Amino acid sequence: MSTLFNVWHFSVLGIIFLFFIAGVFLSFKQKPKLILPMIFSVFLITVLIAGFSIVVVDKYTKIAKIYKLKNKRLLSLEKIIYSGVVKNEGKYTIGKVIFEIKLVNRGHATGNVKAGSFYKPSGFSDFFSSGSGRNNKPQQITKQFLVAKNLKPGNTKEFRVRFDYPPYFRSTAQFSKLIVH
Repeated sequence: MSTLFNVWHFSVLGIIFLFFIAGVFLSFKQKPKLILPMIFSVFLITVLIAGFSIVVVDKYTKIAKIYKLKNKRLLSLEKIIYSGVVKNEGKYTIGKVIFEIKLVNRGHATGNVKAGSFYKPSGFSDFFSSGSGRNNKPQQITKQFLVAKNLKPGNTKEFRVRFDYPPYFRSTAQFSKLIVH
């Protein structure tokens, strides 16, 4: 069973297809040299409307929320673990639920930043050497994890994800969100 589209997706796409057929029918009533440009215009407009409508229907029919989000840092392994529960609060099955976590180093706010942490010099030699031998320390990290598949309406799923934690991060800001497909 495919959960990419639900009843509302098919309904909206059916209506848009009817508009496309009506536009093609009306273009044949025009002068012969205007038929192809009008069909092309109707096609572009309906594809654009279909794309926007799929996004809007997804937003209002596929609703997932995260509960009991906890994090635990394993200092011995230099990893961080996030655990929680995702719940489908909509009325339709969700195909994929992706948990995205973004860590931002806020060391500059506490005065723990050494010179050169944010400025990365570039030049002619860096173009050919691609920064070999230098320590590149990104100040933000974004990770995505698939935490649930085919989540039925009202159901919950526990998850636990683990990834490497940069040891040079101090006073980290954390931003999490769910992406549903």
